[in-house]
Amino acid sequence: MSQDHDVSRQDLVRFLEDRFACAQACTECARLCALQASMTSVGPGADAGPDAIEDPGVDELRRRAMSCAAVCDETCRRLSEEASQDEYELRFQLEMCRSVSLDCAQLLDHHPGAETCAEACRSCARACADFLSTLG
Repeated sequence: MSQDHDVSRQDLVRFLEDRFACAQACTECARLCALQASMTSVGPGADAGPDAIEDPGVDELRRRAMSCAAVCDETCRRLSEEASQDEYELRFQLEMCRSVSLDCAQLLDHHPGAETCAEACRSCARACADFLSTLG
């Protein structure tokens, strides 16, 4: 086997491993963000009925967690499609996912009990960055 063939085989293996790792990280981030959003209480007036005033910080957390879940889910879907998709669109999706995940992690850092979700967001962002570097 020639060295060029070995290098291209190694590149292909790294590409597939990084793609799979990114898809897994996105799936886990999406799952935990959706769970975090559903478990986040409405705020101090949660038991006060339909006229309760919602804490804007909690609302922002819920909204960003759901947004992160949607972006991560879409990224995972795109990563599971055929490799013949447009590389520019894939790069854009990966960069958006990386950015949204980091943004969500930073917000989650300020909410007790959201540490696991914040770490999943950071792992997702790292996996997206790693796969982007694999794409070259």
